[in-house]
Amino acid sequence: MRIGLTGGIGSGKSTVGALLARCGAALIDSDAIARASTASGGAAMSAVVREFGARVQDASGAMDRSAMRALAFGDARARQRLQAIIHPIVQAQAQAQADAAIQAGAHCVVFDVPLLAEAGAHWRHVLDRVLVVDCPPGVQIERVMARNGWPETQVRQVMAAQASRAQRLAIADAVLFNGAEVALAALAQKVEALAQRFGLMILANSANRLA
Repeated sequence: MRIGLTGGIGSGKSTVGALLARCGAALIDSDAIARASTASGGAAMSAVVREFGARVQDASGAMDRSAMRALAFGDARARQRLQAIIHPIVQAQAQAQADAAIQAGAHCVVFDVPLLAEAGAHWRHVLDRVLVVDCPPGVQIERVMARNGWPETQVRQVMAAQASRAQRLAIADAVLFNGAEVALAALAQKVEALAQRFGLMILANSANRLA
């Protein structure tokens, strides 16, 4: 089974992905693939520099994420141009990693894709189920401000550039609510219940092991 895992920034999606991996899923992290593609010598960097110029490249040859964030989240066309470069690389490498995991015996592959709702038909075509991690926008803002040290205006800018909460929920086959009142142990129980539906073997005390 191939599961697409998505959620807005600050929703707790990465924590859910880690819990699913503890339950036995093979986790494919599209963000990690994207970061590697824009590191020094990464597969996307030559195209990124051709498209946006040296202003988005740091001294090491990697993408200057702060400069690119300011550009992409301030200009929808720039964001679309960047995604047109990176998305095909991420999709190809994620598929290769998934194929390798299945060949190694994985029965469930979870694709952690923050922009799943935005990416269109490609992901829907290769997935059996979509799991959306959901929480109120105010909780997202509080979490990201605490985690990243960003001002509220910056968090709201990123959220505005992502799919809306309604758009994510519209593509969901299953929704896992992770509001401010949900403790890690309770979240782990919810994930284990979903994992059972996905046919995964549950590891005991996954919340404690994750901590």
